[in-house]
Amino acid sequence: MIRSLLYIDPGTGSMLFSIIIGIAGVLVFALRSLWIKLKFVLTGGRSKSSDKNVLPVCIFSEGKRYWSVFRPICDEFERRQKDIYYLTASPDDPALSASYKYVHPEFIGEGNKAISRMNLIKATIVMSTTPSLDVFQWKRSKSVRYYVHLPHMPNDITTYRLFGLDFYDAVLLSGEYQKEEIRSLERIRKIPEKELVLVGIPYLDAMKERLDSLPASDKNRSNPTVLLAPSWGPNGILTVYGADFIENLIKTGYDVIIRPHPQSFTSEKELMDELMEKFPETDKLKWNRDPDNFEVLNTADILISDFSGVVFDFSLVFNKPIIYTDPSTDWSQYDCSWDDRTLWTYEILPKIGKKLTRENFANIKDLIDECIGGFDLQRGRDLAREQTWVNIGQGAAKTADYLINKYDELTAE
Repeated sequence: MIRSLLYIDPGTGSMLFSIIIGIAGVLVFALRSLWIKLKFVLTGGRSKSSDKNVLPVCIFSEGKRYWSVFRPICDEFERRQKDIYYLTASPDDPALSASYKYVHPEFIGEGNKAISRMNLIKATIVMSTTPSLDVFQWKRSKSVRYYVHLPHMPNDITTYRLFGLDFYDAVLLSGEYQKEEIRSLERIRKIPEKELVLVGIPYLDAMKERLDSLPASDKNRSNPTVLLAPSWGPNGILTVYGADFIENLIKTGYDVIIRPHPQSFTSEKELMDELMEKFPETDKLKWNRDPDNFEVLNTADILISDFSGVVFDFSLVFNKPIIYTDPSTDWSQYDCSWDDRTLWTYEILPKIGKKLTRENFANIKDLIDECIGGFDLQRGRDLAREQTWVNIGQGAAKTADYLINKYDELTAE
């Protein structure tokens, strides 16, 4: 009885935590304001506010999986000998062990501890890939001048949860259609326009540069390598099609690599254990869990995935075909539900790959062969690259230019 009375459901717990954080923030800022006023009186009005503890430009990273997104930008700041502060919620983020002089990495705690730190941070500019600023637990700090959002996938910017970008000051983009999506939402919601800047995609630039540095491959294309890299959750390929689909892949005689989403091993552990036991590794079947996906993407001749950003990494950088599923997603809780336009992703997917359905997955070998030999898919990849990847090779430089110039603009007075 006592235990049931003390139970707090997760939703209520999150709300209570937000209330506590809000009260704590008010108290902190009230005490700080009182101290500043007291110093002003004690010094006869001669006290001047100091901004020595205000970070100039900082990055907030939810975790180490976003290091590949931020690393090219950090490298660019290091090259220019400009200070930037990298605040991460992962104790094993690779940034923490990197040898930088001008990039200052710091572990700020995991989960709510990191959010609490960010809610009170003092900085001129904060950049992050994290949506929903000022919507849930992550609040705008009163001591931050400007918030900048950097997407981590080259697709529709309105596929965030509701109000995902509404309270950012600026968004860095890679395609004109993304600007149109945001402007449309702003008009519909009657909210102020954000600063929208086309910079490109720094992490794809870095991946392409890495690929271009490799010697030409002499792989025998008569026996393709098929990479199955699904998302996790109820719409993921392994959840929807399961063991039957893996059996059909093995029957093709092609080399098969299965790379589940890392979250699958936590949220779908029972399914993963079952599949890995039923399909142990052989010379034709491999399970891949490498932290860096570059090698496996480079090895594969075709990718099979679902509504995941990896399809664009594979198509745009490695210039190879995909097979994709069309998940029955309920978009009612996402920003795109406010606009009746068709998502760019839905328009471009049929141009860069073939759709996997229950009706055709038994004939997956024919579908694979059709994709690998499809010249029309090459034209589709060229179109996708043109529409969603501006400033190829210059993304990090353009991003650094923007952040440095914006800092100078904000601090000019």
